[in-house]
Amino acid sequence: MKTTKIIIGNDHGGYDLKLALINHLQQQGYPVEDIGSHSGELVRYPYYAATVAREVVENPDCRGILICSTGIGMCIIANKFKGIRAALCNSSYQGKMTSAHNNSNILCLGGRCIGAFEAIDIVDMWLNTPYEGGRHDISLGLIEQAEAVNFADEQWDPEIPDTQ
Repeated sequence: MKTTKIIIGNDHGGYDLKLALINHLQQQGYPVEDIGSHSGELVRYPYYAATVAREVVENPDCRGILICSTGIGMCIIANKFKGIRAALCNSSYQGKMTSAHNNSNILCLGGRCIGAFEAIDIVDMWLNTPYEGGRHDISLGLIEQAEAVNFADEQWDPEIPDTQ
């Protein structure tokens, strides 16, 4: 079994792709926590992105995957949380590079933009490429400086409503 826990969340546009990714991740031995949504019914993605982002901030050994129709909305809201480096990826090269150069801790995918096979390749590259450090530490340090100035000490902590 792999030690990195994957916390995965989605909206209605990412539901089908999430199911394929959970199956793949579990076959690879990753522990997966699925925070929803649990159907293709209309929901509001910021609730799920916030839940995953908070979990990743509180548990730095975990990584998150967020899926909506395009991945864009999930990426925008996830990056509103201090300590999150969410990356929207549409190719395995992007998955590799965001891990190697940005040490991203959340991967965002578009459930209606890429197919399951491409998404699996992206996820595998993202999870299996180590952060290179070195010169990239300078940029991450600058991101941390920006966060220290731009973010308040409190984080948005909504409850996922029963109806959306």
